[in-house]
Order: sequence, then structure tokens, then C-alpha cells
Amino acid sequence: MRLIQLNTASQVHLTKLLLPDMVARGQGRLLYTASISGTMPTPYEAVYGATKAFLISFVEAVKTEVKDSGVSFTLLLPGEVDTNFWHRAGMDTTTLGLGPKAAPTKVAQEGYEAMKVGKDRVVAGKPDSKLIGNVINKILPDSTTASLHAKGARPGSGLKDADE
Repeated sequence: MRLIQLNTASQVHLTKLLLPDMVARGQGRLLYTASISGTMPTPYEAVYGATKAFLISFVEAVKTEVKDSGVSFTLLLPGEVDTNFWHRAGMDTTTLGLGPKAAPTKVAQEGYEAMKVGKDRVVAGKPDSKLIGNVINKILPDSTTASLHAKGARPGSGLKDADE
């Protein structure tokens, strides 16, 4: 429930607080941290992925509602980032949790640069994250991306004997 509060309700609340004044001024920039997880079903992270999908949908909807207002919306969609997320999510033994990750500063910089130029969306981080977010999740069916994600997110999948 805390994850839902953080990733959805708080984002809606902050938007409601900030957006009216930006629209009234005729300018402003909003940067939202979503995830490539919001572009596919995420077995073993179902609530996380669903909250990020909600955020993507919410931002796209509100952006359309105020499209001529002078306010820009940027969605930052990183892949795996080197943060404490993996431990807190209980993913210490997963392929995704143990695999290579992008530096948080790199991801933040990519998001900030995209926001400064008014870009709608940026898939940030590792090159393979960009491939997944920009290409694979757009062309493969959800059932396939869900199966692929499950392989990396399944508890124990990152342990040496997991697939033997």
C-alpha cells in the first residue's frame, strides 16, 4: 500500500498542487520518474509495474488536457539503476537484482536534460534498457514481455544453480 501511495497518489497530489499555477503562468516543466517496468507486465513486481503504468497513463492524459498551456511534461523511464531499490524489493537473489545497473547520477542527468528541452519521454540508463524500453516492449506482445521479465525477476533466478 505504501508503494501505491508513493508511486501514484503522491504523484497525482503533487501535480494537482503544482500544475494550476504553471498553467496560469503559461509555463512550467514537470519531470516524473516512471520506469520501463510501466511499459510491460512485471511478474514478481506486479504492484510496482502497475503503479508505473498508472503514472505513464496519468501523465499522458494530463499532458493532453493542458497541451496548449506552455507546460511541458517529461517521463523518465529508467531500467535497472544502482540504488537500494533491489534490496528493499527483496530482489537480492534475482538476475535483475544482481545484474549490471546504471549510475543514479547518469539516469538523473538524462532525465534533467530531457526535461530542459521539453522532451516528452526518455528511456534512460544502460543501452539494453533503452533497447527494451524503446523497441522491445513496443513490438512484443505483453505475454512475451511478461515471460521475459519473470525470468529475471523470479526469486533465486540470479543464483548460480537457479537454472540448473
